[in-house]
Amino acid sequence: MKILIHGINFAPELVGIGKYTGEMAGWLAARGHAVRVVAAPPYYPEWAVGAGYRPDRYRRETWRWTDGAAAEVWRCPLWVPHQPGGAKRLAHLASFAASGAPVMLAQARWRPDLVLCVEPTLFSAPAALLTARLAGARAWLHIQDLEVDAAFDLGLLPGGALRRFALGCESVLLRRFDRVSTISEAMRERVIAKGIAPERAPLLPNWADVDAVRPQRGPNPLRAELGIAEGAVVALYSGNLGEKQGLELLIEAARALQDDPTVVFVIGGAGSARERLMAMATGLPNIRWIPLQPAERLNDLLNLADVHLLPQRADAADLVMPSKLTGMLASGRPVIATAEPETQVGRVVGGCGVLVPPGDGAALARAVVDLAADPARRQGLGAAARDYAETNLARDAIMGRFEHTALALCGQPAPAPEEPA
Repeated sequence: MKILIHGINFAPELVGIGKYTGEMAGWLAARGHAVRVVAAPPYYPEWAVGAGYRPDRYRRETWRWTDGAAAEVWRCPLWVPHQPGGAKRLAHLASFAASGAPVMLAQARWRPDLVLCVEPTLFSAPAALLTARLAGARAWLHIQDLEVDAAFDLGLLPGGALRRFALGCESVLLRRFDRVSTISEAMRERVIAKGIAPERAPLLPNWADVDAVRPQRGPNPLRAELGIAEGAVVALYSGNLGEKQGLELLIEAARALQDDPTVVFVIGGAGSARERLMAMATGLPNIRWIPLQPAERLNDLLNLADVHLLPQRADAADLVMPSKLTGMLASGRPVIATAEPETQVGRVVGGCGVLVPPGDGAALARAVVDLAADPARRQGLGAAARDYAETNLARDAIMGRFEHTALALCGQPAPAPEEPA
């Protein structure tokens, strides 16, 4: 197939949607599909355009993965606010949609078989749809964030008439795609409730590279670099330090346990809330702050944890599915999540970790203490987490199902099964 991917985030972004769109493109290219990508320059989660790129220039490049696969990538200008939120975030997304539209329309001459648009941003959906129609291609929308619902439910935009208008526009766009996939069952239920027939709404969850991320035995190099005592229990949060996760709970829990020498909190990553969170944590001796780690250190980072922390705001439940959860599970460590049992996060973590009420820093602290004092329980929950990742989150299985569905949608034969070694 010839596959054209349109999404604001792409490699070399190390976390979030860019990570998964990049890995998807690399997997498809390695399978022999011709892949083109129209994306923005890398800027996430730092909210600053990466070295070697400019926010005000178009650029074409050949992106290559370590296995030799390659894709042609067009980088389109965009405005990147230092502190995103509300109207600024909308302007940011709209700037990419506007600059990307002419590049997408020009790709119609390439005659792709499939046009895959990744949300965010839904602003890019009209250009993706028009490109697909001009090229005679199938159109597929993949929803990583239900950004319209989130904008209103999280209070980023006012409700009322504006919400009704936005939801109406969204519904019109969604119904024009041949397939509308998303990353969790709860999000899929919302998509179906928006008027998409179940057979047109496949589940396409984010995956874990269960070969690259796996339980580590023996000393962890990051523990030594951070000067963490051998017997201390590490409670780790790593990823985007943004405003939607309710990360203040981490600081509250650390403050409650600041006199407990057996627990060390490690907070790693970058994002718009990092400076504010560090200011909140001033004077706390039991927090270590580390920058976003390179991809080659991901397994060391995830295995630094004795316990992973996954804070989440209650009003964000089932609007997003935290992409960082897949790596946490693959590392074979238990997860403490601030989620209700009936949410998608609650359904997953309930079998391999501990759930605490959203917004309750004291409950989070108690859960950390309880797991810190019970290594046998940590080991059992970690084994369950790894088993879940191997059974449900293996990248080849998830992408294989996507490839099979996409080929059938485009009227092309499925690839012959690989010969056993």
